[in-house]
Amino acid sequence: MLFRESETIELKEIVVDDIKKEIIAFANCDGGKLYIGVRDDGEVVGLNDPDNVSLQISNMVRDAIKPDVTMFLHYETIEEGGKEIVVVDVQRGTDRPYYLAQKGMRPEGVYVRQGFSSVPATDTAIRRMIKETDGDRFETMRSLNQELTFEAAKKEFELRKVEFGQQQMHTLKLIDQDNLYSNLGLLLSDQCMHTIKIAVFQGTDQTIFKDRREFAGSLLRQLNEVYDFIDFRNQTRATIEKLLRIDVRDYPEIAVREALLNLLVHRDYSFSASALISIYADRIEFVSIGGLMPGIELEDIMIGISVCRNQNLANVFYRLKLIEAYGTGMRKILKAYENMEEKPKIEVTKNAFKLILPNVNAKHTPETESGLQAKVGNNSAPRPQNQLSNEEKEILEYVREHGVITKKEAVRLLKVSASTAARVIRKMVENNLLKQNGKARNTNYTLRL
Repeated sequence: MLFRESETIELKEIVVDDIKKEIIAFANCDGGKLYIGVRDDGEVVGLNDPDNVSLQISNMVRDAIKPDVTMFLHYETIEEGGKEIVVVDVQRGTDRPYYLAQKGMRPEGVYVRQGFSSVPATDTAIRRMIKETDGDRFETMRSLNQELTFEAAKKEFELRKVEFGQQQMHTLKLIDQDNLYSNLGLLLSDQCMHTIKIAVFQGTDQTIFKDRREFAGSLLRQLNEVYDFIDFRNQTRATIEKLLRIDVRDYPEIAVREALLNLLVHRDYSFSASALISIYADRIEFVSIGGLMPGIELEDIMIGISVCRNQNLANVFYRLKLIEAYGTGMRKILKAYENMEEKPKIEVTKNAFKLILPNVNAKHTPETESGLQAKVGNNSAPRPQNQLSNEEKEILEYVREHGVITKKEAVRLLKVSASTAARVIRKMVENNLLKQNGKARNTNYTLRL
């Protein structure tokens, strides 16, 4: 028999560490045969103890290659020219990509056959193998990153008194049958690379940025931090009806919560682009990557029909009591606005889903009157008295009487939380109604002359 290396044949004189790479490459591609006891030039040198060589390779493969590839290997000792050699027949595996356990599912750990050599696979080739093996659902595919930590997730599960151990991670499908992390595990891990970007604008367009942030890490961490960011800017307008004080926030809290959950649960994570949230004077826009699921129309969404793109992620959120059931989120949002003049709107493209929540207090702010932004600056004139909120009027009356006010005094005066009082005062400073004096604990506010 004439021995010659090819795409499906590899020759080795003795057992060396590189044999693992050759086996991985064959299993990831179209299979092949590995001949031990044959030099690169095809000369048969033979083996003294072929049975021990087969056992040595078997142990090497079992300990060093993941997932388990042993079922796709067949060992045979043959005689050639009066000398014994070992043939390792490697079939194409069903759990590709196979990789060196010490290197992980990265190019330096995954090998493919290219010509007569075994070479590191590209990221694109690795993703293609995962997709071919695991299917099209992103959350069920194996994560490229297998070095994951779950500090944020553990805190959230502990807070909600839900166990989060190895068994629960298997049940929730963060880990598969080969003890490998799925992409769902990646999304909940501290190493999650998908982010949410938030921009805050003055007025009703994108002319002037007031603030911008990008939130990263576990989706559970992003959920909490993004909600807090929006909630801090969700101002309260107070009205007085006889002896009754009525506080109305710019955006119903339940609507913000459900919109944010919808952004996370229904997003298409196979795209690397960030989810976007834009806060204007008259609205908040939530833009999620990924359009409607096949077979679903916009009219279906409005009446509560839902086909979840990330079923396993939704199940995790259900276990944490963040969502109740599929399809209830949009109904809750519409219910929160049922007595409001402005209603939420939805815009859909092939690859994006936009949910717009109107600011129910927008008509009372000068930034949105006639669709024009009020100019704010050191030289701007204070707003007329009839354009002030009741909270602003109370603070101005207090300062006129006492000459100065602090945040603590504003909390007692308005009977609101410290964050709400801070928002009202900050807005009054921005609109040249008050002047800030001092720093830190010594900060107080006086009338701007």
